[in-house]
Amino acid sequence: MADHAHPVDPERVAHARARVPSAEETGRLAGLLSVMADPVRLRIVFALDESEELCVGDLALALDISEDSASYALRLLRAAGLVVVRKEGRIVYNRLADDFPEPLRDYCFRQLIELSGRDNDAAPAPARSHTGHH
Repeated sequence: MADHAHPVDPERVAHARARVPSAEETGRLAGLLSVMADPVRLRIVFALDESEELCVGDLALALDISEDSASYALRLLRAAGLVVVRKEGRIVYNRLADDFPEPLRDYCFRQLIELSGRDNDAAPAPARSHTGHH
């Protein structure tokens, strides 16, 4: 238990409180991230980003997975609003939704892949002090 009165830094507390998303918003975000937290679904996102659109069979071939795995993953991605379809005759093409955030694909995902591959024994970043005192 701390031996000082709270808040230590009322300005920073107010700043954080004003800018942190609501519990409802972060709940929706966590649900969306859980949909993305699967290697097959992430690979599908990357494949669709690179190829614009693919049918289930071609996607399965490109990723060396079964059509059932691809179909199931696509169903979840469509339900989350991340993937949309276009039908041409009997063929159903899958593509990323038009509003799928480009920075997420182009920057965040690739940065997270790099981060996840780093040596865990590397020196940790210095801790941030919220009070300015050590």
